[in-house]
Amino acid sequence: MNMTLPKVRVPYLLLLPGFAFLFTFFILPIANLAQTSTQTPISGGDTGQYEQSFAFSNYVNAFLDNREQFARSFVYATLATIFALAIAYPLAYAIAFKAGKFKNILLVLVVAPFFTSFLLRTIAWKQILGEEGFVVPTLRSLHLMGQQTTITSTAVAVVAGMTYNFLPFMTLPLYASLERIDPRTIEAAGDLYANGLTTFRRVTVPLSLPGVVAGTLLTFIPAAGDYVNAAILGSPNTKMIGNVIESRYFKIVDYPTAAALSFTLMAAILILVTLYIRKAGTEELV
Repeated sequence: MNMTLPKVRVPYLLLLPGFAFLFTFFILPIANLAQTSTQTPISGGDTGQYEQSFAFSNYVNAFLDNREQFARSFVYATLATIFALAIAYPLAYAIAFKAGKFKNILLVLVVAPFFTSFLLRTIAWKQILGEEGFVVPTLRSLHLMGQQTTITSTAVAVVAGMTYNFLPFMTLPLYASLERIDPRTIEAAGDLYANGLTTFRRVTVPLSLPGVVAGTLLTFIPAAGDYVNAAILGSPNTKMIGNVIESRYFKIVDYPTAAALSFTLMAAILILVTLYIRKAGTEELV
């Protein structure tokens, strides 16, 4: 008896482990989050006890009560993405075209922060920006900052921490995109009498656009939902939506509002990402 499976079924069987993992750890939690988001407290019940009442008004109330934190999250994430791009592009360009035999060493240095905990890196950043660090005394000695002014517990510290923590997510896609550019293409631009700036603007940047799009997405998406940087480097005045969700889940025990906020955040990010990709005109490249 021939027990060989038809070749057409083999790819589907290979997909089963990945689909099982995705179903167990993504689809089921999302479904549970969806049904939690429309619950209401049980009348006379204890704190944290809810029943399904399909209260879709939870979404409206959650957004209206926290619209300031939503706006702040997207503003901070946008600023962090812009700053990360401004830092990462020259870095990735130098590694791809100018590093030579030091290319691998520089790539290791880019990913080196991943060798330590995200939380520890953020705490270290608080030390750097604090009174005991070198940044504040240096700025004060140069009279760029007042003697009573601080950086920690401000929006500047939060955005700086986000930029630092997500910088590798911007650098690596940019490097991968720039490294694939054929050097002969750049040489051809020079042969056509294009100067360095024109070659960079008309050749290098367009060819690296897929890396720019991928890097900005990999930076903006986690930054918009981040709460660690705002919790450690910020203050109540810099609270982001991730901090509100964390507080609703673990402190206030308001699961429906937390779930509604999570879904609203996911929907907002999805809409913004879709519009961005369409605007960038790289749907087929990402």
